[in-house]
Amino acid sequence: MRVDVVTIFPEFFSVLDVSLLGRARRADLLDVRVHDLRDWTHDRHRTVDDTPAGGGAGMVMKPEPWGEALDELLAGAEGVTVLVPSPAGELFRQPLAREFATRERLIICCGRYEGIDQRVVEHAETRPEVAEVREVSLGDYVLNGGETAALAMIEAIGRLIPGVVGNPESLVEESHEDGLLEYPSYTRPASWRGFDIPPVLLGGDHGAVARWRREQQEERTRRMRPELLDRDPEAPHA
Repeated sequence: MRVDVVTIFPEFFSVLDVSLLGRARRADLLDVRVHDLRDWTHDRHRTVDDTPAGGGAGMVMKPEPWGEALDELLAGAEGVTVLVPSPAGELFRQPLAREFATRERLIICCGRYEGIDQRVVEHAETRPEVAEVREVSLGDYVLNGGETAALAMIEAIGRLIPGVVGNPESLVEESHEDGLLEYPSYTRPASWRGFDIPPVLLGGDHGAVARWRREQQEERTRRMRPELLDRDPEAPHA
């Protein structure tokens, strides 16, 4: 998979060189290319923002550099998914990560300030090279920019690409994969500071372990995220 990230803070993405994603990049399983939006500006101040039409606080990212960036990145491409992190977008959940992990190429547009001029999104939706444009939100809160959201999405999507995670079975039992939170995990020693590993995990009965883990998933979900129990895990966010 190829992922192009457009941002005014390319140094933000240096962490992609470490851990699983760093190994995936070196193994050519994940091709992440980070681009500085200011490379598509033409004034000596490399301006990417202007005051909002209609007045109001903050600044809005100008359409011209974004248009030129997409012109260059989309040249000769086809079937590209364009992601725009936005608190006004659809909620990024595990089913969406799985969906995006099947794409051959993503372009992530990291907005700042009050966001990107909406015409950039509208124009991208008309381009023949673009299969879809998705505005996506990490949650019901506001970040300073799209970079943090982009990093989270790249990690969530990238680890689902075959070969990125060493043991693919570990992906099956994670939180949200079946609509429930993950069960608690333990390792040696069996007793630590007066706290013991639950005996069922030490008894060697794999069936009992599986039942205990399922019970823990349901109990933890009921306690921490009860709304998940009443929601179809594949249903889109409203």
